[in-house]
Amino acid sequence: MALYRAAAAVLEGLERGDGGVKSLVYNSRFPHVRQLYALVSETLRHSAVLERLLASAALLQAEKKLPPQLAKVLVYDLLFGKGLKCGGRWKALARRHRPRLEAELARLKVQRKVSSNEELLAQAGGPAASQVPRYVRVNTLKTCVDDVIDFFKRQGYSYLGKASSVEELSDLSGKKFLLDLHLPELLVFPPQTDFHDSLLYTSGHIILQDKASCLPAFLLHPASGSHIIDACAAPGNKTSHLAAILGNKGQIFAFDVDTKRLATMNTMLMRAGVTSFQLAQQDFLTVDPGDPKYSKVTCILLDPSCSGSGRMVTRLPEEAAPSAERLQALAGFQRRILSHALSFPALQRLVYSTCSLQREENEDVVQAVLQEQGSTFRLVNAFPSWPCRGIATFPGAECCLRASPSTTLTQGFFVAVLERCEGAATP
Repeated sequence: MALYRAAAAVLEGLERGDGGVKSLVYNSRFPHVRQLYALVSETLRHSAVLERLLASAALLQAEKKLPPQLAKVLVYDLLFGKGLKCGGRWKALARRHRPRLEAELARLKVQRKVSSNEELLAQAGGPAASQVPRYVRVNTLKTCVDDVIDFFKRQGYSYLGKASSVEELSDLSGKKFLLDLHLPELLVFPPQTDFHDSLLYTSGHIILQDKASCLPAFLLHPASGSHIIDACAAPGNKTSHLAAILGNKGQIFAFDVDTKRLATMNTMLMRAGVTSFQLAQQDFLTVDPGDPKYSKVTCILLDPSCSGSGRMVTRLPEEAAPSAERLQALAGFQRRILSHALSFPALQRLVYSTCSLQREENEDVVQAVLQEQGSTFRLVNAFPSWPCRGIATFPGAECCLRASPSTTLTQGFFVAVLERCEGAATP
């Protein structure tokens, strides 16, 4: 029951505006954060359908002591998840109302003229999120793409080869999968394919990571042996990706201010076979660029706190439209931390990324900091074949990358690649 109470508390925090999904989950003190994050995310994804079912079944009227958010979580797992994992009175309550809830679900499908839950979700207001494929990054520290493909083929999946277009990714269904057309170690499966119980996942051979989230490390493209800073590192997927690109040859300095997030990240990195890293519980803004420890840092990956408005799968309406005051505060922080990152003396290349759709946190931040820098750093057109470009608010903004469910079949994302200009003096 602790899992359901924790998930309900996260949903309540989201309603109050206490923070985003990720921060509330990590601050919940629940011991299994991935399990909690998955349950909250799926409950949010099914939210519109769950509200309809709760209303039509009159569950909250019949059970006045049942908190609304707890009801959502219980009904999600009862009807759409893997079955209730709790005992006691709440399980008995949910099972008592199960026949009515199932009947209302069947009636809703008939009304909407659909036959599957995914079709119902698409009609209920979440088409973009429900159509984002399941991306699986092969962890080359432990295995290779060919071996993982062979494993899934032995599990009954049909491998269709390398995708030739984004549209081809959207046509996946059943037990079919493709190699991504842009990223060489990314496999693509139909939406909502679940690998959390897969041996490859639990052993760290594969990483479940959205395609857009793979772009920062891919575009930073550090040379073997490089010293790198991952400035806002938790939960660690990008850090493990950097280590795989380096082949564990080099050094990654990873920072995060939250002790629990770092502990979770350390476990994840160890499972992924990452050895070339140092974790530090420290605000990156307090790191001294002149410390000899960082004198060889040539690459920085900077993915700072943002509004999270691009996380379509776990987005609530208030997260989609952050207030002007919050945007102003976030953008101010993002400008400070980007300027700080560019002050490291040996820095040659930096990737700035957010999971935000807001121009204020993306193009505007990059433009302001580049103006401060003068001719020291420039934007790089690092991925010309990427179909979705930055908003043209200043000359060169088209060098930036954007991603979204509708254009790239990913979560919403922004990436800018900055390089030191040739001949520019170091600080």
